[in-house]
Amino acid sequence: MNWRKSSYSGGGAGDACVEIATTPTRVLLRDSKTPTRATLSFPLPSFTALINHLKEEVPPWNSESP
Repeated sequence: MNWRKSSYSGGGAGDACVEIATTPTRVLLRDSKTPTRATLSFPLPSFTALINHLKEEVPPWNSESP
């Protein structure tokens, strides 16, 4: 499995981030600090829909106050 770190990895040793791996049908996520522990697995269409939805939403901490 080819794991890669998120492009939003923190500074320092780079160990404060999420790692992702893909298969033809699934997206897998794990904590880089504890790679041997639990892994989250999502069907590819569901993960893609989630990411697209997050890209469309404006987080409340990033919106301008009226």
